[in-house]
Amino acid sequence: MSFISCNGRVIHYRYSNNNSDQTFLFINSLGTDFRIWDEVVNDLKAFGNILLYDKRGHGLSDLAKPKYGLKDYAEETYFLLENLSIKNCTVIGISVGGMIAPILAHRHPERVIKIIVCGAANKIGNSQTWNERIEQVRLNGLKSITESLMKKWFSPSFTEKYPERVAGYKNMVERCDIEGYIQACEAIRDEDITEISKTLKMPTLCIAGSEDQSVPPEGVRTLSQLIKDAKFEIINGSHHMTCIDNKEIFTEMIIDFIK
Repeated sequence: MSFISCNGRVIHYRYSNNNSDQTFLFINSLGTDFRIWDEVVNDLKAFGNILLYDKRGHGLSDLAKPKYGLKDYAEETYFLLENLSIKNCTVIGISVGGMIAPILAHRHPERVIKIIVCGAANKIGNSQTWNERIEQVRLNGLKSITESLMKKWFSPSFTEKYPERVAGYKNMVERCDIEGYIQACEAIRDEDITEISKTLKMPTLCIAGSEDQSVPPEGVRTLSQLIKDAKFEIINGSHHMTCIDNKEIFTEMIIDFIK
């Protein structure tokens, strides 16, 4: 395990330097830590260095209330890149990570060569749905939402084949810091990356799950249309967590894109 202090706050990360000229930077979804990428990393490590980290309030990273929403999450990511002297990043973000990735690329384009956005849109949800979720979590804890989350994250076929894995990811969310989860919900609720997306000029791939109920494919398609020359792909039958639900197709799309 590796840790770094960012303005007095600890960030947990793992950096595998394979002496490549490019680095894959992975940004996690809401309520998860960087273990969600384990199988994807195994497929991609032959193509570049690997940087994984836990965003604030998640995993083993410190809790810190953001002043400027998702921009603060992006700046912590930049701090990590700068201190590890990493450039030439292909940023892979899922869900909220897929919103942070374009913000990072917009604010620090010298660090980013490609973007891969999964299950994310320029605007995710609305104030009412996020406020309802925040209230439910505050009153009843994360266990009150994880049953329905797992149905949105994973297809019935995946759940039937790997019930113990779904149970493990359910545990991961339930053990997330509640304030860290709520603060990320608030940041997503208040963020709209429409104008940022229009400024991006690096090659971009947007991946959607055809059965994603959290961020429907049309939301991902809209984001891809905002980014110049972005490529849009759908994984048929996949739910929200495409990097787990359909890992083989997911990694094939990434490898084809980076080649």
